[in-house]
Amino acid sequence: MVPLHLFCRVLHRQICVSKVPAAFVTDESLTRLHFFSPSHNISTVNAPIDKDVLYTKNSYNSRRGASVFSAGSSKNRAVRNKNNLSIKKPPTPLNPTYIPIPTEPLGSDGWSKLKDQFNLRGNYEDRVIEQMLKSGTDLKIAKSLLSFVAEKNGDVSYRLLVKYLVLCVQQNQGAEICELYDIMKMKFSYLDTGANSLFIRGLSQTDRWRESIGILEAMRKIGPVSARNFGDCIKVANKHQEVALGWALYDGILQNNMVPPPDAIQSFFDVAQDLQNDDYRKRLISILSYFREIQFYPGEPLMESILSWFESIPGESWRGKITRVTDSTNFKFPAGPAPRRMHTARSHASPASASPLGRRCQPGHHQMDPGQHRWKTPRACEDQELQKFLEFVNSRPPYDIVVDGLNVAYHGKRNILSQALLDVVSYLRGKGRRILVLGRKHMLVPSRKWLKQDIQLLQQYADCFFLDNISLDDPFLLYACLNSGSQCYIMTKDLLRDHKACLPDAETKRLFFKWQRGHQIVIQDYTSKNLRLQPAQSYDTIVQCTDTSYHIPYDKADVERATFEVPKTWLCLKKEK
Repeated sequence: MVPLHLFCRVLHRQICVSKVPAAFVTDESLTRLHFFSPSHNISTVNAPIDKDVLYTKNSYNSRRGASVFSAGSSKNRAVRNKNNLSIKKPPTPLNPTYIPIPTEPLGSDGWSKLKDQFNLRGNYEDRVIEQMLKSGTDLKIAKSLLSFVAEKNGDVSYRLLVKYLVLCVQQNQGAEICELYDIMKMKFSYLDTGANSLFIRGLSQTDRWRESIGILEAMRKIGPVSARNFGDCIKVANKHQEVALGWALYDGILQNNMVPPPDAIQSFFDVAQDLQNDDYRKRLISILSYFREIQFYPGEPLMESILSWFESIPGESWRGKITRVTDSTNFKFPAGPAPRRMHTARSHASPASASPLGRRCQPGHHQMDPGQHRWKTPRACEDQELQKFLEFVNSRPPYDIVVDGLNVAYHGKRNILSQALLDVVSYLRGKGRRILVLGRKHMLVPSRKWLKQDIQLLQQYADCFFLDNISLDDPFLLYACLNSGSQCYIMTKDLLRDHKACLPDAETKRLFFKWQRGHQIVIQDYTSKNLRLQPAQSYDTIVQCTDTSYHIPYDKADVERATFEVPKTWLCLKKEK
């Protein structure tokens, strides 16, 4: 419904695309997320924040009060929803036919008898070796299967050899991998990408590791190579103290716009200190800057290597602590100042066409179709509704909160949806906020769920705009909030992932996600007597640094984080004087 160029133009007003060095505020309390602009003095960051809209009494003391963007939140919701199901059906196995694997190597007669016991439509040998891969069968048993196939057919197929290679790599059988590589290289004139990737992984663990570098270079001449293949070669190069080769391969990953695997990055930090000079250490620091730029979150093993590296730098005294950030405004980091907030320009920034982000988002002939979630030319009736909405928003003062009416109404555990929406809007109005409620036209039709008197009161308490029943309200919600300025929030539980997916490039998506974390309020719990709101995130979850401190968010090993979530655990490093 809302044109892409119009949405991105307003988004650019609040989010500066310029890459600015990290800067910390002097106040150690966590403050609201903002986006820093070079044209604003850092001292303006310390302005007091009115949090009465973001918090209600004891709103962040409950375990269920964790942010929807916190790592592990979606997993916890899935577990709760699964436990709440009244009927639990057992999972259906993908392959109901189980083929028993012998416990010791068999001869041709033994394999023939086992094969005769099963009347399988597919290839028996392929099914057996796939079962071996799942169960981690001893390599001698797998070799006896290959001997049976060779005796029966006179040869072993390429497909079966590759599956056997997978088993060898799984069990790190270096000698067997080298022998198989010589056989397949002599037997076949060409190896596919899958087989080459397996040989890179396998040979890198042997004395013939340089051949894995040769395979990688040969693959690069043919076509694109995965970051995983680069990562295997980087690890083995650093393991054998070929750091120059490791950095060259690392640069190759970046040149192909790929993200290096965490274990490959870890190998750079694990290199012995006597092999590290000043240039090497500067490159390691540049990796942390790269983490910040692409919002990359290292895992726990990589975090431990980073901590060990900092603490072992000769002539410098660094100490590090692990901490978990909460939404409490009294929280203090154990090492160094708290993460800064980044300032949002309250006045309009430079025109959208003057920035790279604005130029990328300018094609005005594309719009989102509400039925298909694709960018396409709208119908005339959609143009009319869009124009009416733009005139409605632009003719009124900026809003403090834009409410997704249907989403909020369905939080109430009652049949009268209008009452739930009215309760929330009444609470916000009592705080002196200017409110816009986006609803649907069916809400204006009196019914048991939508009472006429509730809707009338709602229109008195807030500005209301009712869309067609078939229109998507989320683009209108986003535009109204962005157009109102940096002080405006959206209230919805919708994570807006489908709209984020429609943005033109990765940088725009990261900027939108950053804005969303700092401007979305979610209802944590609602009853007729209690309303608890989940606050917008008050800090920016990226690597932050000064000359004497680093704050690095990382993923804990036992927490499953979705792509739309951010970690809550941080490594805090401080340089002692």
